[in-house]
Amino acid sequence: MVEQTFVALKPDTVQRGLIGEILKRFENAGLKISGLKMRWVTKDFAKQHYKSHVKKAFYNGLEKFITEGPVIAMVVEGVCAVETVRKIVGSTEPKTAAPGTIRGDFAHHSYNYTDKKKIAIKNLIHASENKKEAQYEIGLWFTDDEIHKYKTTHEKHTQ
Repeated sequence: MVEQTFVALKPDTVQRGLIGEILKRFENAGLKISGLKMRWVTKDFAKQHYKSHVKKAFYNGLEKFITEGPVIAMVVEGVCAVETVRKIVGSTEPKTAAPGTIRGDFAHHSYNYTDKKKIAIKNLIHASENKKEAQYEIGLWFTDDEIHKYKTTHEKHTQ
């Protein structure tokens, strides 16, 4: 039941100074940050990370966006971490994300708006959709020695 997932705080999160606020949401839920680093994403790396989207119409805007500033990459660990993180993050389209979620509280873009402007949706964060994707993304972004094993006080109460 305890699993790891991948989360990336996109350039808009970094530029808006929301890193701490978002990390706090995961930690408050009892999740553990097992890996954390800042990285400037290249176009080639973006293609590896978003390999399932490269041929889609919106990809060029997404690539431009994800490479415009540094990204915070993390491995987040906990009970049902993939599902829990996705719930905390909220719907991909901020306009439809529920209040109380990261996207619902800190973003408001809509697909309609971004499609008309031919830009990527500014939705602050990427979270793996499933366990298989999480494994791929963690392996892409982190080496084994960059993922740390330690105990938190939360684990006594959440696991």
